[in-house]
Amino acid sequence: MKKVSYWIVVLLSIGCSGGKDTLTPTVKPLIEAVYASGFVVSKSEYQAFSMVDGYLVDILVKDGEKVKNGQPIFIIESEQQNARFRIARETYELANKNSRDNSPVFIELRAAIESAKSKLQFDSVNFFRYANLLKSNAIKRADYDQAKLSYENSKSNYELQVSRLAKTKDQLALDLRNAENQLSINSEESSRYTVRSKVDGVVYKTLKEKGELVRRTEALAVVGEEDFYLQLSVDELDLQKTKPGQEVLVKIDAFGDKAFKARVTKVHPLVNTREQSVRVDADFIDLLPNGFTGLAVEANIIIQQKAKAMVIPKSVLLEGDSVLVKTENGKKKVKIIRGIETLDEVEVLEGINESTQLIAKR
Repeated sequence: MKKVSYWIVVLLSIGCSGGKDTLTPTVKPLIEAVYASGFVVSKSEYQAFSMVDGYLVDILVKDGEKVKNGQPIFIIESEQQNARFRIARETYELANKNSRDNSPVFIELRAAIESAKSKLQFDSVNFFRYANLLKSNAIKRADYDQAKLSYENSKSNYELQVSRLAKTKDQLALDLRNAENQLSINSEESSRYTVRSKVDGVVYKTLKEKGELVRRTEALAVVGEEDFYLQLSVDELDLQKTKPGQEVLVKIDAFGDKAFKARVTKVHPLVNTREQSVRVDADFIDLLPNGFTGLAVEANIIIQQKAKAMVIPKSVLLEGDSVLVKTENGKKKVKIIRGIETLDEVEVLEGINESTQLIAKR
């Protein structure tokens, strides 16, 4: 991936003065930059996925339309889920109706209690009357035993009806809670059939047509904010040079030769082993004329720059960071100390001066 972008170089004056066989260093502005390529990306950009299986019955927005966080953008339908939700709702409505004090269930149970209570009262009076008659030997023992049995049966039946009311009340309350839970679960499941925006932004592209069958985890649209940033790839060899806060000069083909300014915000720690590159994010300083996500860019991340630098062409450099200079006595090899480097030039910090005659390699 190792590249150096040419377009930044043409912004500076290039070349060194001198004759055909010799030349002298030139003093000019010089920039050391790291080349990067990438794309303009909408902030918080994401793909809206379907969380269910079903048919896309309605698309509520158009490409390029603004949306609010939580706003519905797609409606999906499934007959099976509709049936499950309808059953859960009807079960809840029935359970809610039955659990009320004036429900037919409670009316019937209370009527049974009142009936059992009336019979108990009658049999109780009859039993104690027979008991008194037995003491005076006015009735047979068998008649007394029959009255006693009727009283005990009535008492047991009354207690049974009271217990049945309490048990039914508890059971109906449990049924209502279970029905509420099932309705809540099915309501939550049904809510997944409405796909909503997660951000305040724009639907940049819808990926499905109305009426299509969609599957769970299938992408439906690309959504993001109206603000943009740069998602760049930098060669791993330049990783140590790249840091947050550095200025970036950006060229976007869609806008011709105009250069935009940006600033590095993050250098991601994960290296792409396939491309041997690192992702670098940068925020625009200049405002983009139009909001388009996905635009391809070339960029130069400014590592360092000088307003006045003494530079020579790399073509005159010899092995060991030395140059061949012309003197009164002939040729002489001189060692230099490098500074900033570009694709074609290198800054010289020590070893020669602006008037030194350099001999070009043949």
